[in-house]
Amino acid sequence: MEWMYFLRWAHIIGAAVLLGTGAGIAFFMVMAHRTRDARLIAHTASIVVIADWLFTATAVVAQPITGTLLAMEMGWPLTQGWIVAALALYVF
Repeated sequence: MEWMYFLRWAHIIGAAVLLGTGAGIAFFMVMAHRTRDARLIAHTASIVVIADWLFTATAVVAQPITGTLLAMEMGWPLTQGWIVAALALYVF
């Protein structure tokens, strides 16, 4: 059962990281663009790229892995309608 708790927490944290970094990065880029200062925009964009690689990319990889492991642990077939729909939306 401890494995299941770990998977659940990893999946929830991955979702939070995706939402949080997506919103945070969008906010900082919008604020940088509003200044119309090319140097500030370029600097912000360089930091955003680093954050995307560290946080967003990691979560993007972890989400389907933890989700698949959770579904298998729960005994749910991966061909179940809502799982297929969720995966399709995730890829889209």
